[in-house]
Amino acid sequence: MQFAVIGNPIAHSLSPILHNCAFKALGIAGFYGRYLLEKDTSFYFLRSLHLKGANITVPFKEIAFQSCDEVFGVAREIGAVNTIVFDKGKMLGYNTDALGFYQCVESLNPKNALIIGAGGSAKAIACILNTKRIPPTIINRSAARLEAFKSFECATFENFTPKIPYDLIINTTPAGLTDSSLPMDSAVLAPLLKASKFAFDLVYGKQTPFLNLAKSLNVTHSDGKQMLINQAILAFEIFMESQNISINQETLRHSMQNIL
Repeated sequence: MQFAVIGNPIAHSLSPILHNCAFKALGIAGFYGRYLLEKDTSFYFLRSLHLKGANITVPFKEIAFQSCDEVFGVAREIGAVNTIVFDKGKMLGYNTDALGFYQCVESLNPKNALIIGAGGSAKAIACILNTKRIPPTIINRSAARLEAFKSFECATFENFTPKIPYDLIINTTPAGLTDSSLPMDSAVLAPLLKASKFAFDLVYGKQTPFLNLAKSLNVTHSDGKQMLINQAILAFEIFMESQNISINQETLRHSMQNIL
């Protein structure tokens, strides 16, 4: 059985390490790799790769949603898919980002949240927080992408005036992934962080400028590693269920939790 994570860029992804360790720990004959998909390539091309399943990362989560034959669970509300199962020529879509994120912050009992960015991951986080009665506010550089967030409080960077402090500040943009940029002007971001209880960056594997700023302000913070692990566990369960393979849940969690 072959699986893969698909995105652009993709070389930095640690998903293959997580899934291949799980295969080994569970004694399952499977392999999980990476696939760089050109941005101008039709998403339907994935059907020819003969994969059993795939995870989807930036910038294709919304395209994946549109390309799937059927979409299940919270992915339908989000409009973004990060997990695909290939079944008899059909692409079946799921989203494990939402619950994977919530598992990271559940113990904090946040009252509200500010989400920076308006892509597929932002949709997942906004939807799960709203479901858990944690009202999110979404800010983004352009107003166009905020059209997908009409049911939430939204603002562009230019017209954003915070009226209350936010318990959670969440960066869902790729700022800091390959450069030294912040997701928004530090003059605006710093006061927001200082008044918050927790800063979360979906970028993982490096101390981003966003996290460095939070650290300098003595704000508790985390990168996206635990979210990556949580969503990978949930995705692996979907993959194995699609193949009618029973797995030991404790072994799965232990294999992924302790590898990064």
